[in-house]
Amino acid sequence: MNGVTKREALAPIAGNNAPRGEILIGLLLLGAATVVGVAALAQSAPASLVKQGARQPLAAPAPPLASADSGGTTLAARRLNRAAATIATSVLMDSAMEHYRGDFRNKAMYTPLAISALTLLASFHGHRDFKPQAHWARDTIYALAGLTGIIGTGFHLYNVGKRPGGYCWQNVFYGAPLGAPAAMSLAGMTGFLSERVRDNPPGSSPKVMGLPAGRVVAALTGGGLVGTAMEAGLLHFRGAFHNPAMLLPVTAPPAAAAMLGAAALGDNQPPRRLTRWWLRVTALLGVAGVGFHAIGVARNMGGWRNWTQNLQDGPPLPAPPSFTGLSLAGLAALSLLEDNRDG
Repeated sequence: MNGVTKREALAPIAGNNAPRGEILIGLLLLGAATVVGVAALAQSAPASLVKQGARQPLAAPAPPLASADSGGTTLAARRLNRAAATIATSVLMDSAMEHYRGDFRNKAMYTPLAISALTLLASFHGHRDFKPQAHWARDTIYALAGLTGIIGTGFHLYNVGKRPGGYCWQNVFYGAPLGAPAAMSLAGMTGFLSERVRDNPPGSSPKVMGLPAGRVVAALTGGGLVGTAMEAGLLHFRGAFHNPAMLLPVTAPPAAAAMLGAAALGDNQPPRRLTRWWLRVTALLGVAGVGFHAIGVARNMGGWRNWTQNLQDGPPLPAPPSFTGLSLAGLAALSLLEDNRDG
């Protein structure tokens, strides 16, 4: 090889497979957010409720604010916070891995790591907040997440378009994933809806921008499920659907979206048991998808022993839980519809 040994020729490739400091940023952000969130969730009750009980030991214990809300708005908002946290976790890990593979050539590639970590923290904060009013900091972070997803989509469109051949199947398959940044917008949208649902007077029929909250959340969540299924379908089509299980992410979520659409647009009915059951199955699908993707990583050359390369080149492990987060948002929408029969 013109005087160059095989070991010397392969050295740059081996160096590229070694872990570097950039991916540690995403992992550290996730770890910090998780520790803060677990510490918050470990508290048994809000401090205000504990103090209130201490001042009146002989009186009957006051019910939590969430259960005292006859419309269920605070409880539904906290459920949406949890859904946003699940999607934000998926985005944080996925963007860390994908942008590490891209060597963080553009410094803007650090942005989704920071914003998704902030979204995760804001969602943990919202989960522990029993107050029936929006919080300005959470609103700001969720709006930033939505804007980041839109801008990121523009960057990815530019990345695919500038490749030789422009917008062709080859570049769409192997360029920057077009639908990935939209997951950040979905996390922001879900969190922003949680604040709008929360920001309703207790006992009133919850509204979002003047429309029934349950119908708005159901409709937007259904749209998110369809978009996420389209992204999964594109990547699974690239994999030629060689495993029949690869059909599940392109069939079950659209069916759940159709059921949510029927709930959003149809007449008020008794509890939609089939829709609720189907959303739970879709949520489990997001968890099982991580296992299927782990098998896909193991099937690559070297398996998990060559994890530094196969985690980057194999199916993305953090992507499937987006279905779980959206399904949790759909379940929150159904609860709003059932608790408020006028919408």
